[in-house]
Amino acid sequence: MSRATRKKPRSKAEQRAESIEQILDAAEFLFSKNGLYGVTLRDVAKRVGIHTTLVHYYFQDKQNLFEEVFARRAGVTSGRRMAALEAYEAEAGETPTVEGALRAFLDTDLDLYYEGGEHWMNYAAFCARVSNTPEGAELMDRHFDPVVLKLVSIVKKALPHYSDEDIFWGYHFVTGALMNTLARTGRIDRLSDGLCKSDDFPAVKARIARFMAAGFMSLGTKV
Repeated sequence: MSRATRKKPRSKAEQRAESIEQILDAAEFLFSKNGLYGVTLRDVAKRVGIHTTLVHYYFQDKQNLFEEVFARRAGVTSGRRMAALEAYEAEAGETPTVEGALRAFLDTDLDLYYEGGEHWMNYAAFCARVSNTPEGAELMDRHFDPVVLKLVSIVKKALPHYSDEDIFWGYHFVTGALMNTLARTGRIDRLSDGLCKSDDFPAVKARIARFMAAGFMSLGTKV
Protein backbone atom coordinates (compact mmCIF):
# COMPACT_ATOMS: atom_id res chain seq x y z
CA MET A 1 0.00 0.00 0.00
CA SER A 2 1.42 3.39 -0.96
CA ARG A 3 1.86 6.17 1.53
CA ALA A 4 -0.77 8.20 -0.36
CA THR A 5 -3.48 5.54 0.05
CA ARG A 6 -2.59 4.45 3.60
CA LYS A 7 -5.50 5.21 5.91
CA LYS A 8 -4.67 7.70 8.62
CA PRO A 9 -5.26 6.32 12.12
CA ARG A 10 -8.17 7.92 13.92
CA SER A 11 -7.34 10.25 16.74
CA LYS A 12 -8.58 9.62 20.27
CA ALA A 13 -10.99 12.52 19.87
CA GLU A 14 -12.42 10.96 16.70
CA GLN A 15 -12.75 7.56 18.37
CA ARG A 16 -14.48 9.17 21.33
CA ALA A 17 -16.90 11.07 19.09
CA GLU A 18 -17.71 7.90 17.14
CA SER A 19 -18.37 5.94 20.34
CA ILE A 20 -20.69 8.63 21.67
CA GLU A 21 -22.63 8.76 18.39
CA GLN A 22 -23.04 4.98 18.39
CA ILE A 23 -24.35 5.05 21.96
CA LEU A 24 -26.74 7.91 21.18
CA ASP A 25 -28.01 6.15 18.05
CA ALA A 26 -28.63 2.94 19.97
CA ALA A 27 -30.34 4.72 22.85
CA GLU A 28 -32.48 6.76 20.44
CA PHE A 29 -33.74 3.59 18.78
CA LEU A 30 -34.45 1.82 22.07
CA PHE A 31 -36.12 4.82 23.72
CA SER A 32 -38.29 5.25 20.59
CA LYS A 33 -39.57 1.70 21.07
CA ASN A 34 -39.74 1.37 24.85
CA GLY A 35 -39.56 4.82 26.46
CA LEU A 36 -37.31 5.91 29.31
CA TYR A 37 -38.33 3.26 31.80
CA GLY A 38 -38.32 0.36 29.36
CA VAL A 39 -34.62 0.69 28.57
CA THR A 40 -31.52 0.00 30.64
CA LEU A 41 -27.95 1.10 30.04
CA ARG A 42 -27.13 -2.56 29.61
CA ASP A 43 -29.65 -2.71 26.75
CA VAL A 44 -27.93 0.23 25.09
CA ALA A 45 -24.47 -1.30 25.54
CA LYS A 46 -25.65 -4.63 24.14
CA ARG A 47 -27.07 -2.97 21.02
CA VAL A 48 -23.77 -1.14 20.39
CA GLY A 49 -21.68 -4.22 21.25
CA ILE A 50 -19.71 -2.64 24.09
CA HIS A 51 -19.45 -3.08 27.85
CA THR A 52 -21.89 -1.17 30.07
CA THR A 53 -19.01 0.58 31.82
CA LEU A 54 -18.22 2.45 28.62
CA VAL A 55 -21.76 3.87 28.51
CA HIS A 56 -21.29 4.97 32.14
CA TYR A 57 -17.96 6.53 31.17
CA TYR A 58 -19.61 8.88 28.66
CA PHE A 59 -22.98 9.40 30.35
CA GLN A 60 -23.62 9.95 34.04
CA ASP A 61 -26.78 7.83 34.16
CA LYS A 62 -29.78 6.84 32.08
CA GLN A 63 -31.55 10.17 32.64
CA ASN A 64 -28.50 12.02 31.35
CA LEU A 65 -28.36 9.76 28.30
CA PHE A 66 -32.09 10.28 27.68
CA GLU A 67 -31.70 14.06 27.80
CA GLU A 68 -28.68 13.98 25.49
CA VAL A 69 -30.58 11.87 22.96
CA PHE A 70 -33.38 14.43 22.98
CA ALA A 71 -31.09 17.46 22.77
CA ARG A 72 -28.82 16.12 20.01
CA ARG A 73 -31.35 16.70 17.21
CA ALA A 74 -33.71 19.16 18.92
CA GLY A 75 -31.61 22.18 17.98
CA VAL A 76 -31.59 21.15 14.33
CA THR A 77 -35.34 20.67 14.02
CA SER A 78 -36.29 23.74 16.07
CA GLY A 79 -33.74 25.89 14.21
CA ARG A 80 -35.02 24.83 10.79
CA ARG A 81 -38.63 25.45 11.76
CA MET A 82 -37.84 28.83 13.30
CA ALA A 83 -36.04 29.90 10.13
CA ALA A 84 -38.96 28.72 7.99
CA LEU A 85 -41.50 30.53 10.17
CA GLU A 86 -39.48 33.75 10.16
CA ALA A 87 -39.11 33.57 6.38
CA TYR A 88 -42.84 32.98 5.97
CA GLU A 89 -43.68 35.81 8.36
CA ALA A 90 -41.49 38.22 6.39
CA GLU A 91 -42.97 37.09 3.07
CA ALA A 92 -46.60 37.23 4.25
CA GLY A 93 -46.29 40.61 5.96
CA GLU A 94 -49.60 41.69 7.44
CA THR A 95 -51.63 38.98 5.69
CA PRO A 96 -50.41 35.56 6.84
CA THR A 97 -52.70 32.55 6.60
CA VAL A 98 -53.10 29.71 9.05
CA GLU A 99 -52.23 27.16 6.39
CA GLY A 100 -49.14 29.09 5.36
CA ALA A 101 -47.89 29.22 8.95
CA LEU A 102 -48.62 25.53 9.45
CA ARG A 103 -46.80 24.61 6.26
CA ALA A 104 -43.70 26.44 7.44
CA PHE A 105 -43.93 24.69 10.81
CA LEU A 106 -44.89 21.17 9.67
CA ASP A 107 -43.49 20.66 6.17
CA THR A 108 -39.97 21.64 7.20
CA ASP A 109 -39.97 19.02 9.95
CA LEU A 110 -41.56 16.27 7.89
CA ASP A 111 -38.95 16.80 5.17
CA LEU A 112 -36.16 16.63 7.73
CA TYR A 113 -37.34 13.34 9.18
CA TYR A 114 -38.13 11.68 5.86
CA GLU A 115 -35.03 12.84 4.00
CA GLY A 116 -32.78 12.33 7.02
CA GLY A 117 -33.15 8.57 6.90
CA GLU A 118 -33.45 5.93 9.60
CA HIS A 119 -31.89 7.87 12.47
CA TRP A 120 -34.11 10.90 11.97
CA MET A 121 -37.18 8.70 11.66
CA ASN A 122 -36.16 7.04 14.94
CA TYR A 123 -35.86 10.48 16.52
CA ALA A 124 -39.35 11.38 15.30
CA ALA A 125 -40.77 8.23 16.91
CA PHE A 126 -38.74 8.91 20.06
CA CYS A 127 -40.24 12.41 20.41
CA ALA A 128 -43.72 11.08 19.74
CA ARG A 129 -43.39 8.44 22.45
CA VAL A 130 -41.92 10.67 25.13
CA SER A 131 -44.06 13.75 24.45
CA ASN A 132 -46.91 12.28 26.48
CA THR A 133 -44.76 11.61 29.54
CA PRO A 134 -43.80 14.08 32.30
CA GLU A 135 -40.08 13.69 31.58
CA GLY A 136 -40.66 14.17 27.85
CA ALA A 137 -42.99 17.13 28.26
CA GLU A 138 -40.36 18.95 30.31
CA LEU A 139 -37.84 18.49 27.50
CA MET A 140 -40.41 19.64 24.95
CA ASP A 141 -40.89 22.80 27.01
CA ARG A 142 -37.16 23.40 27.23
CA HIS A 143 -36.27 22.83 23.59
CA PHE A 144 -39.36 23.63 21.53
CA ASP A 145 -41.35 26.39 23.28
CA PRO A 146 -39.78 29.28 21.30
CA VAL A 147 -40.65 27.79 17.90
CA VAL A 148 -44.16 26.83 19.03
CA LEU A 149 -44.80 30.33 20.35
CA LYS A 150 -43.56 31.77 17.05
CA LEU A 151 -46.14 29.63 15.22
CA VAL A 152 -48.85 30.76 17.65
CA SER A 153 -47.95 34.42 17.14
CA ILE A 154 -48.34 34.10 13.34
CA VAL A 155 -51.65 32.24 13.71
CA LYS A 156 -52.88 35.01 16.01
CA LYS A 157 -52.02 37.54 13.30
CA ALA A 158 -53.88 35.42 10.74
CA LEU A 159 -56.92 35.14 13.02
CA PRO A 160 -57.02 38.48 14.84
CA HIS A 161 -60.64 38.07 15.94
CA TYR A 162 -60.22 34.60 17.40
CA SER A 163 -59.70 34.11 21.11
CA ASP A 164 -56.29 33.14 22.45
CA GLU A 165 -58.00 30.21 24.14
CA ASP A 166 -59.17 28.77 20.81
CA ILE A 167 -55.79 29.33 19.19
CA PHE A 168 -53.94 27.50 21.95
CA TRP A 169 -56.46 24.65 21.83
CA GLY A 170 -55.96 24.58 18.08
CA TYR A 171 -52.23 24.15 18.57
CA HIS A 172 -52.87 21.45 21.16
CA PHE A 173 -54.88 19.46 18.61
CA VAL A 174 -52.22 20.08 15.95
CA THR A 175 -49.44 18.67 18.08
CA GLY A 176 -51.55 15.67 19.05
CA ALA A 177 -52.13 14.74 15.43
CA LEU A 178 -48.49 15.40 14.58
CA MET A 179 -47.15 13.19 17.38
CA ASN A 180 -49.53 10.38 16.41
CA THR A 181 -48.18 10.65 12.86
CA LEU A 182 -44.54 10.68 13.94
CA ALA A 183 -45.07 7.59 16.09
CA ARG A 184 -45.59 5.43 12.96
CA THR A 185 -47.55 2.78 14.86
CA GLY A 186 -48.75 1.07 11.68
CA ARG A 187 -52.39 1.40 12.68
CA ILE A 188 -53.38 3.37 9.59
CA ASP A 189 -51.70 0.70 7.46
CA ARG A 190 -53.94 -1.97 8.94
CA LEU A 191 -57.12 0.13 8.95
CA SER A 192 -56.69 1.10 5.30
CA ASP A 193 -55.58 -2.39 4.27
CA GLY A 194 -52.27 -0.97 3.07
CA LEU A 195 -53.72 1.98 1.16
CA CYS A 196 -52.03 4.39 3.59
CA LYS A 197 -48.66 3.78 5.20
CA SER A 198 -47.38 5.19 8.49
CA ASP A 199 -43.98 6.05 7.08
CA ASP A 200 -45.31 7.82 3.98
CA PHE A 201 -44.43 11.31 5.19
CA PRO A 202 -44.76 12.85 1.70
CA ALA A 203 -48.44 11.78 1.73
CA VAL A 204 -48.81 13.29 5.19
CA LYS A 205 -47.13 16.51 4.07
CA ALA A 206 -49.54 16.84 1.13
CA ARG A 207 -52.53 16.86 3.50
CA ILE A 208 -51.74 17.72 7.08
CA ALA A 209 -51.38 21.53 7.00
CA ARG A 210 -54.57 21.95 4.96
CA PHE A 211 -56.48 19.63 7.29
CA MET A 212 -55.25 21.36 10.44
CA ALA A 213 -55.86 24.84 9.05
CA ALA A 214 -59.51 23.89 8.47
CA GLY A 215 -59.65 22.76 12.10
CA PHE A 216 -58.37 26.12 13.30
CA MET A 217 -60.88 27.95 11.13
CA SER A 218 -63.78 25.84 12.39
CA LEU A 219 -63.23 26.81 16.03
CA GLY A 220 -64.51 30.25 15.23
CA THR A 221 -65.03 31.68 18.72
CA LYS A 222 -64.50 35.36 18.08
CA VAL A 223 -63.74 38.10 20.62
